[in-house]
Amino acid sequence: MPTIVVEVMPKAELLDPQGKAVAGALARTGRGVVSGVRVGKRFELTVDGPIDDEVRATVQEIAGEILSNSVIEDVVGIHYPAEVDA
Repeated sequence: MPTIVVEVMPKAELLDPQGKAVAGALARTGRGVVSGVRVGKRFELTVDGPIDDEVRATVQEIAGEILSNSVIEDVVGIHYPAEVDA
């Protein structure tokens, strides 16, 4: 069964308190080489059957309407498994 990965990140213009907390922790632990962190979400959707245009459209809709909050987040990637020729 194919797995589709959807990545969601906070909009670039918005403050990311989780990312700021992680960046602070890195600096406190001597890893100051990292100057910034943004924290996002990753979703793995498993589908039955082949991935066709209808499945792609449905996943796009799910990503935009359910998995992300369009006011504060962007869907930055939808990754489909590589098609393998038999």
